[in-house]
Amino acid sequence: MSGIRLHHCPQSRSMRTLWLLHELGVDAEVVVHPFDRSLRAPDYLALSPAGRVPALEIDGRTLFETGAITEYLCERFPDAGMGCAPGDPARADWLIWLHFAETLSQHSAALTQQHVMLYEDHMRSPVVMKLEAARLGKCYAALEARLSEGAGRDWLAAERFTAADLSVAQALYMARHFAPLDGHARLVDWYARSTDRPAFAAALPKDGEALLYAQDFYPAWPMDTAGTA
Repeated sequence: MSGIRLHHCPQSRSMRTLWLLHELGVDAEVVVHPFDRSLRAPDYLALSPAGRVPALEIDGRTLFETGAITEYLCERFPDAGMGCAPGDPARADWLIWLHFAETLSQHSAALTQQHVMLYEDHMRSPVVMKLEAARLGKCYAALEARLSEGAGRDWLAAERFTAADLSVAQALYMARHFAPLDGHARLVDWYARSTDRPAFAAALPKDGEALLYAQDFYPAWPMDTAGTA
C-alpha cells in the first residue's frame, strides 16, 4: 500500500514498527535517520514532538509512540492476525504484553544512555547501570513465569504469534545488549521462535546503516573503581 512513510533509526524502538509492517505485508517508504541531534530539528519535531522514533505517516496524519502505532496498524490491517480485536478472549492479555514491551524498553533506554550516549566514564553512573540491568532481569523473570504457566505457553497472549510477541521480542533484542537471558530457558526458546521469522530478518539493520550499538554486549560497569579495565 502506498502513502505510508516510517521514520526509523536502526536498532531503536522504530525497528518494532518496521518488523510489524513486514509481518503485515504492508509496503512503506522507510526514512532512516541517524540517532543524533537531527531528531531535534524543527521539521522532525513537527512529526514527533519529543524528537523520537518511530514516527509513522499514514492515512493523512502522523502517529508516534510505538504502542499506539502497533494498535493502529493491527486494527488497520486485521487480516494479518497480528492483533486481538475487542471481544477476543485473548484481548486483555494481548494489551498487557504489548505494552509490557515499553517496561522493558525504558530500562534499555536508560542503559543505552549510560553506555552509548555518554562518552566518558566519569559521566556514567555505576549505580544506575547496575540497577537498570537488574530491573531487566526482573522483567525477564516475569516473562519466564508467563511462558511457564500451566504446561507452558508458546506465545505470550493468543495461541499464535501476535504483535504482543513481536513488541516484547524487539524490546528483548535491545535489552540483550545489557542483560543476558541466561537461566530463563522458556524465554530463550520463545525469543528464538519469535525472531526466526523472515519479517524479523527484514527489519534488521542493512549493510552500511549506522548502528546504535557498537558492540554485542555492554557489561553493567566496564571500569573498576580505580578507573582501570
